[in-house]
Amino acid sequence: MTTLADRAAAAAGRTVQDTPPVDNYLTAADEQPAAMPDMGEYEPGPDDPEMVPVHLAWLRVRRDVRAIAKGEQYNGGGTRFNFRGVDTVVNTFGPVTLRHGVNIFPAAVEADYRDTTTSKGNKMRECTVRVSWLIIGPKGDTITAQSQGEALDSADKGTAKAQSVALRVLLLTGGLTPTHDKDPDSSYIERGNEAPARSAESYRDEILDMKTSPGRLKQISYELGNLRMLGNRVQNETGEWETLDALGRRTYDERTWGAS
Repeated sequence: MTTLADRAAAAAGRTVQDTPPVDNYLTAADEQPAAMPDMGEYEPGPDDPEMVPVHLAWLRVRRDVRAIAKGEQYNGGGTRFNFRGVDTVVNTFGPVTLRHGVNIFPAAVEADYRDTTTSKGNKMRECTVRVSWLIIGPKGDTITAQSQGEALDSADKGTAKAQSVALRVLLLTGGLTPTHDKDPDSSYIERGNEAPARSAESYRDEILDMKTSPGRLKQISYELGNLRMLGNRVQNETGEWETLDALGRRTYDERTWGAS
């Protein structure tokens, strides 16, 4: 019985043995996958990041980012505040991490969910995630970090939103990224319409006033203590010099014992 190859060879005026072998299959050597290059001997090109450890590459990222201001504002529901949004933070860190050969990947995500409602009665889905991040440097060494995020959504975007918040927290916290905004507590506010500080003589006159009750005398002593004026010397009812403390105590005793 002749094979299809024998008949085809006969039609061509030759035998199968005359047909040169056709190598239609890969050799064993060809079947082996190409070996990965040894990154230890890799020579970076002019556009590649410098091959430094990951902690140094991350430090360079921080140095180039420097600060991100709170340039966005939320104004709704009677609440108003400035913030740094996810897009702003990622748009700032993205090109810088690329320049220094730093990659950031979520290595593990733990999510919790619960149903809730807004103040207007709308049903929402709350998602809280804990994300473990892998920060990879240009040489392939890594730093692990963890952050959390929380988000509300009425559809199926809660998990994505929460992970985005966790990424923002990672970049701002791990980058120790300041705002360079003015400290709201640094400004000095001068209060107006306040009564000027009382003089020692005005306290003397109130102490000596016969209408001043023993209870008020005790209150005056407390006020003078806070103002550090107990040792201030004034002329008493006889024209002699006396401290406000001594004058107040003497007057209090006279009126208390005199009333009894």
